[in-house]
Amino acid sequence: MTHIPRIGIGGPVGSGKSMLIERLVPMLAEKGYSVSIISNDVISKEDADRMRTNLATNRGLLPENLVIGLATGGCPHTAIREDPSMNLSVIEEMESKHPDLDLIIIESGGDNITTTFSPILADYFIYIIDVAGGDKYPRKGGLGIESCDLLVINKIDLAKMVGADLEVMRRDARKIRNEKSFEFINCKTDEGVMKVTEHIIHNVLLDSAPKSAITQKV
Repeated sequence: MTHIPRIGIGGPVGSGKSMLIERLVPMLAEKGYSVSIISNDVISKEDADRMRTNLATNRGLLPENLVIGLATGGCPHTAIREDPSMNLSVIEEMESKHPDLDLIIIESGGDNITTTFSPILADYFIYIIDVAGGDKYPRKGGLGIESCDLLVINKIDLAKMVGADLEVMRRDARKIRNEKSFEFINCKTDEGVMKVTEHIIHNVLLDSAPKSAITQKV
């Protein structure tokens, strides 16, 4: 069975996980990549319903049945780390029915700074925080901030309003992550989001052409 590359996106409640996906998918679609989304939440499927409406129903960027909401019914960690069987079952079905997909995005339910993904579930892990939590956020560390492949710091437009110093966040992120990548973004204006897209294309898709383009050449 074809292994479709997977990225996991985790972060605290309200940090912008769903909005980041809503910004990334159009940029990836513009480049020809076919994407599916799995959105985990404890009891609600609201985020999945919103993304399905915005990305599939209204914009036609992917089929509606490729945006899937999972109500995990427990700690968000469980479904993406301790026991990812629920997500793996959905992915196995996707890989069987849609081998033409280029990428699967898995959104974690909102949780704290210890969120991480099981390596058997996600090939690449993006952790997102926002400046409203204060410029001490990167310095405080945590599994998510320290171990993710890419740290994303969202809502930079709010920095002045909440008294957050972006240079302090930049200095601390660089220090605590041992020079691993991080990006500042504003999902409302798309500022910095293309850089996140480029990380995905380079590090997850290995700069390969979309499968649809390869098929057309054959």
